Amino acid sequence: MRNTMTSTFSHRILGGLALTATLCLAACPPAADQKGDKKPGGDAPIAVTTIEARSNSTVKGTATFTQAGDKVKVVVEVSGATPGQHGLHVHENGDCSSPDAKSAGNHFNPGNAEHGAPDKPAHHAGDFGNLTVGQDGNGKLELLTDQIAVKPGTTSVVGRALVLHDKPDDTTTQPTGNSGSRVGCGVINLQPASSPPPAADSSGSPPPSESSEGH
Repeated sequence: MRNTMTSTFSHRILGGLALTATLCLAACPPAADQKGDKKPGGDAPIAVTTIEARSNSTVKGTATFTQAGDKVKVVVEVSGATPGQHGLHVHENGDCSSPDAKSAGNHFNPGNAEHGAPDKPAHHAGDFGNLTVGQDGNGKLELLTDQIAVKPGTTSVVGRALVLHDKPDDTTTQPTGNSGSRVGCGVINLQPASSPPPAADSSGSPPPSESSEGH
């Protein structure tokens, strides 16, 4: 009899514990991990620019530069450009005020390197190669590079200019790649933490451009 009572009592205790555990799992939210449940890149600094037409072109566009560790993800979108390949570079001066965008100066080249393709050992930090534009006048380039930064330093692109050229960059001619006139230009600025990056409209085209600094 005593063994039977002990067994029954034990079953009741175990049953109560199981019920308590089930209720706790249902009611208690999952605990955050030791890393604080932060989203990857949540605090990553971002720089942005709005590309405006220069040299009597109809180009407009946007670009974002997102710091990802020791690299930067670059996304450039343009519309109103002529079909084909167009040289794309960061230039040293954050000044797009002149009609031909020559106020932006030379290619951004803090390492004093030779001009070249972005996938070659020797190239300017601002050498992004070519952006390809389709028959609809729209084009997009995505690039991941460790040659530039958004955060402060000698390789930071903040306060520089992004320039689109009317011809392809041949990646060999020094020091410019023989990419012709400058048909689009935008000053690169640090995006405030509370502001969303530039977004294309529902048609896939970048939003209408706003006046650049220096105008």
